[in-house]
Amino acid sequence: MTGMGTLVNTGAVIAGGIAGTLLRSGIPEKYKKTVMQAIGLSVMFIGISGTIKEMLTIVAGNKLDRQFIMLMIFSLVFGGLIGEFLKIEKRLENIGVWFQSKIPARGGAFAEGFVTASLVYCVGAMAIVGSLEDGLSGNPSTLYAKSILDGVSAVVFAATMGIGVAFSAIPVLVYQGGITLLAGVIKPWLNDMVISQMSLVGGILIFAIGINLLELKKINVGNLLPAVFIPVLYFILRGLLGL
Repeated sequence: MTGMGTLVNTGAVIAGGIAGTLLRSGIPEKYKKTVMQAIGLSVMFIGISGTIKEMLTIVAGNKLDRQFIMLMIFSLVFGGLIGEFLKIEKRLENIGVWFQSKIPARGGAFAEGFVTASLVYCVGAMAIVGSLEDGLSGNPSTLYAKSILDGVSAVVFAATMGIGVAFSAIPVLVYQGGITLLAGVIKPWLNDMVISQMSLVGGILIFAIGINLLELKKINVGNLLPAVFIPVLYFILRGLLGL
């Protein structure tokens, strides 16, 4: 059944978020800070390793040239402009605040947990590739593996940031489900290079999330989210123009 991977992933985030929230009250504040730093370092490492992996994939295909470096830069810049215009980060925060106003949650980190977890679970290579595999071939195995990782990390996230993490399951459902449904439409333009380029941008965004978690610099990663899809638009336009 197409889309089952996303449904399982959504359930894992909800379960992990609830479990972590139940553990939260028993963790002293100083430990929460250390855990957040550990999470930040881990997220940065995931972003770096994902970026390097995709760069090596491009190198192996003898496709590493100025064109693809420029496409990465263009994707981040143009995607950022689109996201800034659409105010994606602000809208995600507003959704988190709205949920917080409707739910008797303790603590003021609801929106932070919602936004941070939503971005971590949506911009990675596994979210992109797994959703495409599920939509194109009905193979949810990558998303099943992602579900395990997300479920475990949701426990840790929620133990420090609260129940907002569990509600990040909603963007996961919409985002991954949307990619799965659209996979058939964009199939003619999808190849290994396009997917690698999308995953490369996703890895950079995950690294940026790690910077935010370590409080080194506030980067509006939500506004950069459209950058993940710019490579698809680029290759579609190039194909239509016969370049």
